[in-house]
Amino acid sequence: MFYYSFNHYLKDRFGERVQKIPLDAGMTCPNRDGTKGVGGCVYCDSRGSGNEGSKKHTDINAQVVAGMNFLSKHHRAKKFIAYFQSYSNTYASAERLRELYDQAVSVPGVVGLSVATRPDCLTEEVLSIISSYSDKLMVWLELGMQTSCDATLKRINRGHTYKEFVAGFKLARKYPVQICVHAIIGLPGESKKEMLVTAKELTELKPEGVKIHSLYVSKNTELENMYHRKEFVPLSQEAFVNIACDYLELLPEKTVVHRLTGDPDPDELVAPQWTLDKNHTLKLIKEELNRRHFRQRKL
Repeated sequence: MFYYSFNHYLKDRFGERVQKIPLDAGMTCPNRDGTKGVGGCVYCDSRGSGNEGSKKHTDINAQVVAGMNFLSKHHRAKKFIAYFQSYSNTYASAERLRELYDQAVSVPGVVGLSVATRPDCLTEEVLSIISSYSDKLMVWLELGMQTSCDATLKRINRGHTYKEFVAGFKLARKYPVQICVHAIIGLPGESKKEMLVTAKELTELKPEGVKIHSLYVSKNTELENMYHRKEFVPLSQEAFVNIACDYLELLPEKTVVHRLTGDPDPDELVAPQWTLDKNHTLKLIKEELNRRHFRQRKL
């Protein structure tokens, strides 16, 4: 095993296959609704980095049941994680959040809760609610950092600084939840050196998990406009693989790698086309790690 993948982690913990069910709670983000800005992050599409299938049902309970039916049929899964994926899933009143989370975890077969959000959408009250499920369920807080470079954060219309991310991360650290930090390789205008500074910052923070995304251009995003204006050139597959391996070499051995690539919708993808072949990208990463004689858990 080259790195400690989320699938391996789940099998270690539960002894069997566990599947994530992506959910859309109908929220938004402070850099969309005018609180900090409008338009959202330059790469974010109308689904808020979510899953189109989840919108077939507006009710969270119905989304969970539909997801379980699909995943049990196609993957023979019996245990599931309720994954609040689209937009910022702590960006609502405490009462509303409790109601949504309760709906999701009340379905038999749900063994975990995963909440994706921004560092500037965390409060003591919200974290207290999320962590209250940890006595019975596996709980992950997925926190979007994307980069530690403030110039890049401004360029992508993120709406917060790296200092604000660290403040949110440290606040979450006070609660019994596992934290998965999201980082993106290949952001506009960012050098390899800056990308690896982000990897080194991750090493210092020591989150329980990381998600490494390959940046791709989706239709109807500001990034698409930048791409057509030739203000943004996506990384080649070779360059991405090289930097992703550099990331893995810097991560602490117990860090769970939740994701190593992006996962674009084929109908919405503008570029680069290599991001559609996820399995080949992962194969190239393993080949490069093998060439480097690297094993995360041996560090």
